[in-house]
Amino acid sequence: MADFSTKDMALKVQKKLLSSMASKSSVQMFIDDTTSEILDELYRISKEYSGNKSEAQKVIKDLIKIAVKIGLLFRNNRFSTDELRVAQDFKKKLHQGAMTAVSFYEVDYTFDKAVMADLLTNCRDLLLKLVNTHLTPKSHGRINHVFNHYSDPELLTKLYEPDGPFRPNLTRICKGLDKLVEDGTI
Repeated sequence: MADFSTKDMALKVQKKLLSSMASKSSVQMFIDDTTSEILDELYRISKEYSGNKSEAQKVIKDLIKIAVKIGLLFRNNRFSTDELRVAQDFKKKLHQGAMTAVSFYEVDYTFDKAVMADLLTNCRDLLLKLVNTHLTPKSHGRINHVFNHYSDPELLTKLYEPDGPFRPNLTRICKGLDKLVEDGTI
């Protein structure tokens, strides 16, 4: 009985419930409007690029589940001091990625898919390190699924074509990223 903790049990139940309810309305307490708008654009890009609505939905659902679970772990003070350092490193890398994404958008023909793919890979690795002992292998798979999808060099190249079909989506994403950076969210 010494291993049983109601706090741990409550956290497991919350994570399980959130896993089955990762819809836009159920996660508004964890994801703000700007982030939600960015996610909508990422969904549209994925759907158009892949031609597969269900795959695009799955990628976004996986992204939301991971974000909510990490938010839940953070709010329940589940991360150790070392893990909080990893979280800070992740936040810095995410900030760098956002700034790089916006810079590539603002200056045509500067996009470098290797740089962007490397930033996304580094973010993925830090995130996996952060949640290593807290989330299941299934959740680790979700993290890999999301980052592998969005770090696809062909997708990134299409996204950053100055006159390409995704330019309006990229414009809205970068405006959202600018707002999140200004607010200190990322």
